[in-house]
Amino acid sequence: MRSILITPAIVLRSWAFGESDKIVSFLTATYGKVTGIAKGAKRSRRRFVNTLEPFSLVQLSFRDRPHSTLAFIHACDLIRPHKNLTTSLEKIACASYLTEITDAFASERQESRSLFDHLREGLIWVEHRVPSHSFLARYELQLLRLAGYQPGWESCRRCRKARVEDAPGHWLFSARDGGLLCAGCSALRKEAIPLSSEAIDVLVLVQRANTVLDDRQSFPSAALIEGRSVLRHFIQFQTSRELKSASFLDASSLT
Repeated sequence: MRSILITPAIVLRSWAFGESDKIVSFLTATYGKVTGIAKGAKRSRRRFVNTLEPFSLVQLSFRDRPHSTLAFIHACDLIRPHKNLTTSLEKIACASYLTEITDAFASERQESRSLFDHLREGLIWVEHRVPSHSFLARYELQLLRLAGYQPGWESCRRCRKARVEDAPGHWLFSARDGGLLCAGCSALRKEAIPLSSEAIDVLVLVQRANTVLDDRQSFPSAALIEGRSVLRHFIQFQTSRELKSASFLDASSLT
């Protein structure tokens, strides 16, 4: 029998499998994303009680199964339940969005402690504070950096013209190029999105922030919302995934 592996993990999502089992996806601190089967989880009153809920931080014990991509979940011990994440629709929507976009960049069995820590810290932040566009922009930009897709805001990604050398308001964002394009180069990218100088300036400042936990600086709401629409588009482009929680988040009352 294969050895049991133990690691801190965050529950990303779960779904029913048969009459009594569950399939559960975790983001782990040591083994990247792990998806496994929890036998009898729907009926268990001891092994998996309150440990397979989304957002929960657990100590996961699992072992690999021969000839299967699904691990066998041996046990889960609750470390942090994040009960406060379910106290409002805004918190639920925000936590669901953080989990989904981080899941989109995580790979099965490819260790990424930085992604795990980023999601863990983000969920703790949402648990104790009011969700905001400022926080989400910080989280999104840090996530893109950690995943290797940090956008470029200082110059045109094709001709390298610095933004300060051109008139304001003539810049567009290209997901394919990973950053800004000047007016001339954007003609080659019909899908490029116009972006105001105010939104670009805000994104530059947010990207320079050291941590998602520092939310003391305020930014113009309209510029933040405009900038975040571009970030969401970029995340969807890079992950080739429709973000199902985005509409739920849009319906919430973020400041």
